[in-house]
Amino acid sequence: MNISATDFASLLCSRLCHDLLSPVGALNNGLELLADETDPEMRARCMELLSDSARASANKLKFFRLAFGAAGGFGDSVDVREAKQALEGLFSDHKRLTIGWMIDAQSLPKVAVKVMLNLALIGGDALIRGGQLDIGAEIEREQVEIVVRATGDRIVLDSELRAVLSGEPVEAVTPRAAAAHLVRHLVSDAGGTVMISPADADVLLFGASLHAA
Repeated sequence: MNISATDFASLLCSRLCHDLLSPVGALNNGLELLADETDPEMRARCMELLSDSARASANKLKFFRLAFGAAGGFGDSVDVREAKQALEGLFSDHKRLTIGWMIDAQSLPKVAVKVMLNLALIGGDALIRGGQLDIGAEIEREQVEIVVRATGDRIVLDSELRAVLSGEPVEAVTPRAAAAHLVRHLVSDAGGTVMISPADADVLLFGASLHAA
């Protein structure tokens, strides 16, 4: 489905607001509790909750700046260490999720990093009971090859996201598919392709190939 630039921007903004609502709301609730609490032990607990919520908010913002925005400097490439830190920060509270980083390159094209991070976001969200999220990428013959693999006890990929990534028509456009739409547009503009494992597969596997330039 082709969507306008305005609608696409609205999707991204809605996704950001959805993901930030919980930690920011927790900050607000914690401040209200702290204002009324006089017990030292409970005040210490409130401060701990505030610290956790602030860290979660900052981690999400760092990730989305790199995955959705213009972070990573003004050059054409991004240091993969920055991408790794952003992804680990995003999923730092998911105790049952383990990230496997299989990238030897020191940097990757900015577009490739955005595709990789958004596919990792989709894969991580699909592991609703936790599991293993492996991310790999390499440059070969002026092509960037990206692979994201999610394995776990239960993998649930929304049918809308699957349709968007596969290039199939969808009845409606919703914020939950913002990352999938971004991947599809970025890869298409780079003259590349997106691949996804069948719905009945035991492992969720994403692949993307695009020009390195």
